[in-house]
Amino acid sequence: MKFDLDEFFSDCKRAMRENGPQVAINEVLARAVSDRSSILRALGEPKRAEMQKLYQGNGLTILNVVWAPWMTLLPHNHKMWAVIGIYTGREDNIFWRRLPGGEGHKHKLEAAGVKALSEKDTVQLGQDIIHSVTNPIARLTGAIHIYGGDFFGAPRSEWDAETLLEQPCDGEKMVRRFEQANAFLLKT
Repeated sequence: MKFDLDEFFSDCKRAMRENGPQVAINEVLARAVSDRSSILRALGEPKRAEMQKLYQGNGLTILNVVWAPWMTLLPHNHKMWAVIGIYTGREDNIFWRRLPGGEGHKHKLEAAGVKALSEKDTVQLGQDIIHSVTNPIARLTGAIHIYGGDFFGAPRSEWDAETLLEQPCDGEKMVRRFEQANAFLLKT
């Protein structure tokens, strides 16, 4: 099976018209990540940590996310469902739940579960899921993330690494985290 980006986008748009679009998207993504070498030919071998926008439109966002070695992203939500598929490397997810008693939007978290994803694995995340992501290995990890909405337009939250208190997610701060991970990668 040859991975072709235009065909992949068409398959995802068609899946979005299904009664259960997240399940249909998961099937499309599972087929795609089952052939690592084909995806690498289309996207290139990951060279640096980044969030590369592949497609955005009509309630659908597709990203190529590359995690640097040992990189961790703070707990965050998406406010929309997501499907993640790993095409190279490994990604560990910690799932979190809000604790009762937060003031306004200042909810503290506690860990509620974990899921390790390896090459060829996919996972579906519901619209209310809060998760953090870590690349626990000594090489870059590549994943395709598909969102059932406008990933860049939705106001989201992230939680402070030390206090686990909720705060608005800042897209520029997230970009800086990827750049910091790249700077660390260059030093090693």
